[in-house]
Amino acid sequence: MDLGIAGKRALVCASSKGLGRGCAEALAEAGVNLVLNARGAEALEATAAEIREAYGVEVVAVAADIFTEEGRAKVLEAAGEVDILVNNAGGPPPGMWHDWTRDDFIAALDANMLAPIALMTELMPKMIDRGWGRVVNITSQSVKAPIPQLGLSNSARTGLTGYVAGTARQVAPHGVIVNNLLPGIHDTARAEALDGGVSKSEGISMDEAREKRQATIPARRYGTPEEFGKMCAYLCSQHSGFIVGQNILIDGGATNATI
Repeated sequence: MDLGIAGKRALVCASSKGLGRGCAEALAEAGVNLVLNARGAEALEATAAEIREAYGVEVVAVAADIFTEEGRAKVLEAAGEVDILVNNAGGPPPGMWHDWTRDDFIAALDANMLAPIALMTELMPKMIDRGWGRVVNITSQSVKAPIPQLGLSNSARTGLTGYVAGTARQVAPHGVIVNNLLPGIHDTARAEALDGGVSKSEGISMDEAREKRQATIPARRYGTPEEFGKMCAYLCSQHSGFIVGQNILIDGGATNATI
């Protein structure tokens, strides 16, 4: 399928690896020029070089902490006018409700709610002026069904979801389409960290922890960054204009919900 976005320009956050890289590669395959961001310069530059070589698109790499005002300013200056924004950030660490302090919540909100909102606030006005734009926020299946040990993530990402629910409907008349992608467990460093926690707490091997988690997923496997990226690219395409403010699960059926 021709996504109709060749020549567009996209900013993809946290895109040196994992789900962010999956989205960046799928957009590059569709002919989209990229601005990639992550904190680690070495991994980011390597990813940028690989995508340039594989797809022949323009790729600008900006190493910066998108959670800070300084980092966002650096990224936005390099990005210029973009047609597509993919908001993505790693989740806060797991834990127990009685261990989290106010500072823990503020850090989670800065990373998983306020930073994406700040980027949307900066970039969507020019999308509105041009009459076309796409925003995809990568959140989590936990906004549909909370994961107890991920209370910080549950809280911050659900806050972003509430913001998007109203905002998406305000900007849609101007051709700017905003949606959320809700990943379940994918084969990324995040899954490895979560499996490591189970391995440690239950005294089992990493393989056993992975097999135990996979058994709870109807698809009986973890997702891949590649298939996640394909869905992201579709939501960024010319074909997604009637999909507004939705929360799309990509979790192998793990969230047991009718709607």
